[in-house]
Amino acid sequence: MSLINTLNRKKITLIVSLPENNLEFAEAALLAGADVLKIHINVEHRASKTKFGSLKEELEIIKKMVTLCKQYNKPIGIVAGGNDKIPMDEIKGIIEEGFNFISLYDKHMNPLIFNEDIYKMVAIDDNYRLEYVQAYDSLPIDVLECSIMDPSTYGNELTVREILQYKSIRSSTFKPIVVPTQRKITPEQALILQEIGINGIMIGAIVTGKTKDSIYESTLKFRRAIDNFNNERIINEK
Repeated sequence: MSLINTLNRKKITLIVSLPENNLEFAEAALLAGADVLKIHINVEHRASKTKFGSLKEELEIIKKMVTLCKQYNKPIGIVAGGNDKIPMDEIKGIIEEGFNFISLYDKHMNPLIFNEDIYKMVAIDDNYRLEYVQAYDSLPIDVLECSIMDPSTYGNELTVREILQYKSIRSSTFKPIVVPTQRKITPEQALILQEIGINGIMIGAIVTGKTKDSIYESTLKFRRAIDNFNNERIINEK
């Protein structure tokens, strides 16, 4: 199933952003029911504190993770870096390795990527403006990632203030929206995100931890909560 088809289902999509490019971590997430995986290169990840190397440096493990996702028939995407100096040949290399989507902050993405045949997940940060969000519908962007929390507040509890922010963005674009766990979002709170129209929850280090077992257990809790909620809703609609 493609990334967009997955995100356009009625129930919220469960994406796992791995804290390390590690095959055991990837398999743990997939076994626990992740719909989509996301990995990183060329960046020091703020939440996990992991420093990811270049495509060349990470290539051996990346190939294995792409192959694993193909075996599970699950999309896999990649954050290409954390700055605006990512060469286009690195992007082309990512496409050649078989990734389903590329993920970057809007302030880091070269607009030439619009011409490439790969799904684009574009992230906005805490300096976002709603008029920019409204303009996204006119651009060849496939998914909007709401990474809108002040980095100094990462790991705080989710409140209604954040729900209002996510809802205002949801009301400003028709694009599929993914919310990452910059807040310590629980499985039950993810269902509230589904109810306000969010298409995907992307759980990362703040929620999953950084071990194989913690990734498996956290992913499974979200999987069960999402499935149980939506199965009950189907029954009630009959």
